[in-house]
Amino acid sequence: MDQPRKRKTAAEADPGRATNAQSGGIAERRRLRIRAAWMYYVEEMTQSEIAERLGIGRVTVVRLLSDARERNEVKLSIEGELSECVRLERLLEQAFGIGEAVVVPVSDDRDPAHSIGTATGDYLSALLKPDMTIGVGWGRTLYRALGSIGERPINDLKVISLLGGITKAREFNPSEFAWQFASLFRAESYLLTAPAFVDSPETRRALIERCGLKEVFDQAERMDVALISTSGMEPDTTTFKHGLVTAEERESLIRAGAVGDCLCTFFDATGQTMDHPVNRRVMAVPLETIARIPKRILASGGKGKVPALQAFLPAMKPTTFITDEVSAKAILKGAAKGKR
Repeated sequence: MDQPRKRKTAAEADPGRATNAQSGGIAERRRLRIRAAWMYYVEEMTQSEIAERLGIGRVTVVRLLSDARERNEVKLSIEGELSECVRLERLLEQAFGIGEAVVVPVSDDRDPAHSIGTATGDYLSALLKPDMTIGVGWGRTLYRALGSIGERPINDLKVISLLGGITKAREFNPSEFAWQFASLFRAESYLLTAPAFVDSPETRRALIERCGLKEVFDQAERMDVALISTSGMEPDTTTFKHGLVTAEERESLIRAGAVGDCLCTFFDATGQTMDHPVNRRVMAVPLETIARIPKRILASGGKGKVPALQAFLPAMKPTTFITDEVSAKAILKGAAKGKR
């Protein structure tokens, strides 16, 4: 009796088809690998953003980037723009007595917040250790840092929000940022559970002295690290855009000589905190306290912030300054003019 004929698989029926399918898989993998590398190294996207864009897991992104380096599909050389950034770092350190400057490349027409934030996240990932206390500010630049911070538990790390909360700007809410930052490290967090601005100096004093917020201010005095940013006086900055400070108050601040703010605390062209009604109502750790912290990281840049940074850098004397190359050049140019 004849045995039933075994049905051939598609591969057996057409060996070339199997080879083509395998080659197609290899080609697709390579395409995905190159695309992930381009997004990471050229577009400066974080691994989480790449994973979301490509619809894959973050672990897969890490593996793709590692494979791309091992296969020499990614070649890094320190020349051109990067060597210029290193030169600017040294000049900033010399001009302002900064312990360490980090300058990232950016195109003239691009918002540098993402690039500065990415560099800040990488810097913090290497810096933070057990038994540290870090105070954090707020803003678009610092928010961008969250995506590039290496998530891991750090024993006995404390995170302090240096500014009260904001209801109209959820994405950049100081309390929300501090909580998200702390969650990356399973850290203990201390929040200023009050609005960023209150109605009077008397209310501010009462909240600190009689409503339990003094503990946060006391913790701030013992911080190891402070992470802050600055804003200019343009009407489209977060502070003004969301109505935290009214248009009338903004005009009053400008007339009084304000050039920018840090933690919603406005300072003048000498970098000193102004004696202005707006500053008397802000629920923030004073800049004088920040200036006494051993490690002060200032992450900020952008055309509109240059006047503020020129004033704030010599006054705050950050131990680390993270900015972009366009802002660095403008800051140094202004410093050179000031010496003439």
